[in-house]
Amino acid sequence: MSRMNTIYMQSPVGWIELQASETHLCGCRSVAGPGEATPLAEKNPVLQEAVKQLTEYFDRKRTTFELPLQQQGTPYQQTVWNELLNIPYGKCISYKELAARTGNAKACRAAGSANGKNNIFIIVPCHRVIQSNGTLGGFAYGLEMKQFLLDLEKTTP
Repeated sequence: MSRMNTIYMQSPVGWIELQASETHLCGCRSVAGPGEATPLAEKNPVLQEAVKQLTEYFDRKRTTFELPLQQQGTPYQQTVWNELLNIPYGKCISYKELAARTGNAKACRAAGSANGKNNIFIIVPCHRVIQSNGTLGGFAYGLEMKQFLLDLEKTTP
């Protein structure tokens, strides 16, 4: 496996840490502040494209991401993460619907758990999954950030 590169970007939701191999984006997470970028991160085309596309997303100029993604996880987690990519910009589905889309409508907790283990937030839109009653449910980075992202996507570009 090739060496991971890390870069940090400031965004409307705070600092974001991006990690990529030479060929795939492997991580996108919210962090308290910038760490030390790896020496070759500035030259990594995957990271540079991820920063560009995230900037466009926050500027309301992008509604879909076109990046090569790779996360480590179980086959079921991979299925859930792939299904998250099918939730359109500005739309939400319930944990129950997410479970149904993965083949087992009764596996709401398993789908929610896999959703919570997503390591590429925003780009793999785990924030678009809410509870059946319309409440937000959980979010690894807090409900305020989840609401911000949902509100950002409700605003017509």
